[in-house]
Amino acid sequence: MEDRELRTLNHLLFMEHYTGGNAGLFMKMKKLLYSYQSPYQRIDIFEHPEFGMVLVLDGITMFTEADEFMYHEMLVHIPLFTHPNPKRALIIGGGDGGSLREVLKHSSVEEAVLCEVDPYVIEAAKKYLKDMSIELDNPKTTIVNENGADFVKKHRDYFDIIVVDSTDPTAGEGGHLFTKEFYVNCYSALREDGVFCAETEDPFYDKGWVAIAYNRISSVFPVAKMYTSFMTTYPSGMWTYTLGSKIMDPVDDFDANRVYEFNAPLRYYNAEIHTASFALPTFLRELTGQF
Repeated sequence: MEDRELRTLNHLLFMEHYTGGNAGLFMKMKKLLYSYQSPYQRIDIFEHPEFGMVLVLDGITMFTEADEFMYHEMLVHIPLFTHPNPKRALIIGGGDGGSLREVLKHSSVEEAVLCEVDPYVIEAAKKYLKDMSIELDNPKTTIVNENGADFVKKHRDYFDIIVVDSTDPTAGEGGHLFTKEFYVNCYSALREDGVFCAETEDPFYDKGWVAIAYNRISSVFPVAKMYTSFMTTYPSGMWTYTLGSKIMDPVDDFDANRVYEFNAPLRYYNAEIHTASFALPTFLRELTGQF
């Protein structure tokens, strides 16, 4: 499609079908800005009249500009405020730059490695997602275009933080990042007090994957705790994350004063949310075998 056509399309109806195909999300888009079939996935960037930029991979909404802060802040700041002094961080996935942006709000971080398998996502983010991609050229940032499951195997006792900002396990390369082997390699790549965190899907449409991810992570890490938050344009509006650590407990070892003294902007995460997010509803405890 020619650039002129991409700029002038109006009133596009985008529809995403959730797992099972009987429910989903629709958005009436203002225009299609970018569309490309990379070797790994279909990449689409739309502009929505109310939600701003919308990134879609293989037909699945990754974020809207209006609510992405909910997801990225909760994925990143829970583990970084659990660790006492994070210096080396690895982000697996997250080529749009949102997780990297949040990681580098922590002044203690000296090195942030972004391992994104698809360079075309990074290229599109730099061009169209300016607010998301602001730290992609930061001197502290190293970008690696490689499958994260392969990259993490090359490191031992190196990272303080590993954040897995993956696509869904049923889409593209995402399935590699939900295996027990991958979690074992992440454990080995972390230092003694290292903290791991991954998005682990929604507990309604993808309850099977939620249980699988939690059970695999908890079989590898001595400390493993699931937490939840709102994410308005993700399936069900409720999202789960699972933190794993060798020794650090995200509630018992959490120092709220670090959050109160934090001078970077935060719109969702705060000290009270940090602790409260680990209080799981009964049905989610039952789903993951936590009684």
